[in-house]
Amino acid sequence: MLTGGAGGRAMAHAFEDLFDIPDAFREISMPGRTDSWILSDAAAAHAIPPDELARFRDVYLTHLVREIERPVSGKRVMPGVRPLLDALAGRSDMYLALLTGNYEEAARVKLEYFDLWRYFPCGAFGDAAPDRNGLMPKALARIRACGGPTVAGSDVVVVGDTPLDVACAAASGARSIAVATGGYDVETLRAAGADVVFADLSDLDAVLSAI
Repeated sequence: MLTGGAGGRAMAHAFEDLFDIPDAFREISMPGRTDSWILSDAAAAHAIPPDELARFRDVYLTHLVREIERPVSGKRVMPGVRPLLDALAGRSDMYLALLTGNYEEAARVKLEYFDLWRYFPCGAFGDAAPDRNGLMPKALARIRACGGPTVAGSDVVVVGDTPLDVACAAASGARSIAVATGGYDVETLRAAGADVVFADLSDLDAVLSAI
């Protein structure tokens, strides 16, 4: 999904509120990274001590709730996402969970705006580990705690749109389906080692077959 830049704007507003530094994330890479990783890099770039970051998440979430509602162009769910989730949610041999670098409450704000949060009983979020590759074990533990299946990484298919999603899957022995609806094209995602790459998820039968 695209939020029309709501997350980036909310982060920038929060950083400026707290540290009086505008546009603090201008040179910071965001796609595929955890929110805590992004914040850590911005803090280092602007010489903000780590012990001064405790309030950032709450201030960011306050801004995000406002920014997600802003009437800007470009907000949408990517092609094929909702039909795919509907198809997977109705299957007894699949379990849907989130593995995202967003803070948990930030993920909720973004997904609820598009009525997608309801598809995911649980997952792992950027609050749990600064390194994206550390999230898979936490996701599997959360799934078990939610009453879901006990599975190994090799039983998991990660669907994502960045090379870091592909790397996260590989780090835990999972398979990866990469989709070029983010900032990376098909060739880049294939070169990153994704098991399957789609331009988008609109061919439901092909995506289900790959999964």
